[in-house]
Amino acid sequence: MFELFMFWVVVFVVLVGLLSASIRIVQEYERGVIFRLGRYVGVRGPGLFFLIPGIERMQKVDLRVITLDVPTQEAITRDNVTVKVNAVVYFRVVDPANAVIKVLDHIRATSQLSQTTLRSVLGQSELDELLAHREQVNQRLQQIIDEGTAPWGVKVTMVEVRDVELPQSLQRAMAAQAAAERERRAKIIHADGEYQAAEKLSQAAAIIAAQPAAMQLRYLQTLTEIAADKASTIVFPVPMNLVEALFGRAGTDTAK
Repeated sequence: MFELFMFWVVVFVVLVGLLSASIRIVQEYERGVIFRLGRYVGVRGPGLFFLIPGIERMQKVDLRVITLDVPTQEAITRDNVTVKVNAVVYFRVVDPANAVIKVLDHIRATSQLSQTTLRSVLGQSELDELLAHREQVNQRLQQIIDEGTAPWGVKVTMVEVRDVELPQSLQRAMAAQAAAERERRAKIIHADGEYQAAEKLSQAAAIIAAQPAAMQLRYLQTLTEIAADKASTIVFPVPMNLVEALFGRAGTDTAK
């Protein structure tokens, strides 16, 4: 009786072990690549499913977007400038079977390909293009890396060049160039202001020349403004025609 009991206990334990070994759960963002006796038989998931213990094996693959930092790469641009550039690559697995079968480690492989591609594209670009047209460089990097990772079932969605480090001598030269450019613009703006002011003064002079009374009114307005400041003595020239006009009017009033 005891031997029979132990037999069923052993059978139960074996069945539980086989059941636990055969049950697999795959998350929504994962897929399970199934191999039967070493041969690929398909992709399963998400959810719960069973494997044949000892015969079937599963390898999980994450389908979420992976952010990969590309270490700083030093390269010489097409116009012979040494630069140090780092970047970030966004990619995800779109074919789990190829990501497992055709490459040993798709993340490491994508990282190595990104580094070599970054150096290659930098060598084909000029410094001005790298600084002023970075979006075009990003698109070129994304296209080249994506073509290289496509056989692995990896889709590169975005590549962004982050930091561009220039030599100190070139930074000083660019700073001097920027300062000279700002000074040039300031002089142009100042000259344009002087030209507009001269043009307005010329128009005002033409109007005053056509109307002599306007000049006299302008003198009287200036005298009024000067009289408001009593802290100093100011000698202000007055045209003789204005004085004669004032004295003539005074004599006329006296005669009356």
